[in-house]
Amino acid sequence: MIKAGNQSKRRGNRKLLQHPDEEMAATKREGEDVLLLREILKWVRFAGMKEVKSTLETFLDTPEKRLAYQLSDGEHTREQVQALSGIKGGQTMTDLWLSWTNNGLGDRIEIRKGSRRFRRSFSLDDFGINYPHPIGEVKAQEPVEGQNVQGMVAGNE
Repeated sequence: MIKAGNQSKRRGNRKLLQHPDEEMAATKREGEDVLLLREILKWVRFAGMKEVKSTLETFLDTPEKRLAYQLSDGEHTREQVQALSGIKGGQTMTDLWLSWTNNGLGDRIEIRKGSRRFRRSFSLDDFGINYPHPIGEVKAQEPVEGQNVQGMVAGNE
């Protein structure tokens, strides 16, 4: 709605046109809010680290399960993860992925309409949990921007 005195236009609770001083103050408040949220997130992560590591160690009690979890990045298929990690026998990737999802270690993501895949929530590298090299070939991943090859954890490329 447009008001006759200040010519400000509103949509919901947000002004579309604001006085430059109001806009600058709002931007500053939003920046302060973001900083506060980042600080809260840092402490929440810190507070939960021991519990997360303990849960990971409980559910990833074999080298094969640790590797399977690490490979479950949402990019690898169930068949790839199972073959590369050496998971055999009655324990299928579907069973593991369901257990891990139910225990908060990851989420099911949609990869295309009607098809879902597990994606881990944590990297074992962040918790100092070792895992073996994959059995067979894995495509090399490009380093993330700002990360160099020397910065990778030895044995966990």
